[in-house]
Amino acid sequence: MPPMPKRLMAALAAAAALFAAWFGFAAWSDYAERRDEQTATYSALIDLAGRGEIASITLGAGMGHATAADGTRYSVVMPVTDDLLKELRNRKVAITFDDGPGGLVPQTMGALEAAAPFLILGLLVGGMALGGGQFFGMGRATRIRPQDTKTAFADVAGVDEAKEELRETVEFLKDPRRFAMAGARVPKGILLVGPPGTGKTMLAKAAAGEAGVPFFAASGSDFVEMFVGLGAARVRNLFKTARANAPCLLFIDEIDALAGKRGESNSHSEREQTLNQLLVEMDGIVGTGDVVVIAATNRSEMLDPAILRPGRFDRHIHVNLPDIAGREAILGAHTGRLTLAPDVCPRTVARGVPGFSGAELANLTNEAALSAARQGRITITMADFEAAKDRVLMGTERRSLALSAQERRLTAVHEAGHALVSLRFPEADPIHKATIIPRGRALGMVVRLPEGDRVSVSRAKLLTDIAVAMAGRAAEEIVFGPDLVTTGAEADFRAATDLARRMVASWGMSEAIGFVAHAGNDPAAVRSERTAWRIDEEIRRITDEGMEQARRMLRADRAALDRIAQALLERETLTGADIAELAAVEERQTEAA
Repeated sequence: MPPMPKRLMAALAAAAALFAAWFGFAAWSDYAERRDEQTATYSALIDLAGRGEIASITLGAGMGHATAADGTRYSVVMPVTDDLLKELRNRKVAITFDDGPGGLVPQTMGALEAAAPFLILGLLVGGMALGGGQFFGMGRATRIRPQDTKTAFADVAGVDEAKEELRETVEFLKDPRRFAMAGARVPKGILLVGPPGTGKTMLAKAAAGEAGVPFFAASGSDFVEMFVGLGAARVRNLFKTARANAPCLLFIDEIDALAGKRGESNSHSEREQTLNQLLVEMDGIVGTGDVVVIAATNRSEMLDPAILRPGRFDRHIHVNLPDIAGREAILGAHTGRLTLAPDVCPRTVARGVPGFSGAELANLTNEAALSAARQGRITITMADFEAAKDRVLMGTERRSLALSAQERRLTAVHEAGHALVSLRFPEADPIHKATIIPRGRALGMVVRLPEGDRVSVSRAKLLTDIAVAMAGRAAEEIVFGPDLVTTGAEADFRAATDLARRMVASWGMSEAIGFVAHAGNDPAAVRSERTAWRIDEEIRRITDEGMEQARRMLRADRAALDRIAQALLERETLTGADIAELAAVEERQTEAA
């Protein structure tokens, strides 16, 4: 927030000094007036009045201030009743009434209370006039001085392509005349688009840190107000301040809150007026000067087309989720300040968390450090990272959950089915581990690690994943019978159905439906009843075939299924190597025979 104007600060200080002086004088006057009064009880005052020693009394607000015939003054806490007044009149006591608290202090407070609405209104109007439509300038962007911007491109890992695109902007901010002499114009606006937590804000700070220029940061919601005109005034004030500090970098986070699509009607709403002002400031009559605007959003489809055109946000940089090499680099950046044990392998950790953003990797590293700290260690081991990964992906262990022996055996058979079918398919991802320790809402889980990040997925891989998802229920049916199956396969069925629906409706992997995209995966999309029925039939066919394939495989390997389930009951957690060893026992016995 910019500093308050000096004249306003001086005026406020003078007003505060005058009020303090007046209040102090009023308090001293009240004290001087009352300091010679003696405190008396109600009964003592009645006795004095009965003896004719009270000359006058002032009543009001539950207090009585009496003056004796010899000039002595008394103050008494007393109620005013008819009997009291009759008694005082019979004793010839002069009675006066005070309808409010006496003294300058109560009078001052009463005057302030009456004038409070007008004082507040005056402060609001004056403050908004001095602050450009804002109360004392509040709500403006936060300004970060060049010497306070410690972030550099070296601190941002896993987004190398985005950093390269921003380097040109940094060079422009360092030496804008070099580009002007060549007749080149650097983009006025750069839009960073990507999922949450991928480092968009860090990239903007790093660009300002590399360029060594002032950095103004604001959020799109800072400009959205209830009163028409306030948001537009804040936009004007923001760009005016930025131009006064050019060359500089202006960052607007979550710009979709400010620059969402406008309605088709001629609306004069506050949000649309604010957006119109932003459009004018970025490419209107008045140029932006050497001010580069960087905005970030994870919902670019919500933005108004006018803000996306060349001349405003000329360049769109996609900040995607990091691949395995990027995740490894991000882990290296976050673990650089930690003490790691020799067994920690960042590559293995990165493989185990596909799809994690930079923020999620930072959280994973912190959870590993917390795991070591809980055990009184400063060295972080691979076991700490494994515990952190399980905690982040599956939730906290629920060892206090009391499961019956039958429930534990059902869970072990269910997870053994997933593990065995996954092991038998060459297209399946390698098994990392299987566990029957309850975590979160799951009673058990089989964790598989892909060899690398997949850009595209084959039809064989999708059918394999569906069969693996169905294997848990198939194992329950084979071991316990169809009447004793449980509800534990709900999440498996949901995942298999989603994959089958995408195969049929989006990816053209069904001969019956053909190479047609049916509005993505939206069940409520507009389509004929016959087409919707055929899509549902194809989804059912694909999932049924996956279930039948899992049943055939498990019946053929029933002995291996039982061995894996029994090992899970005994050890609770098995590694991928343990499961492969248990599944290979029967093969070795067959070869020996």
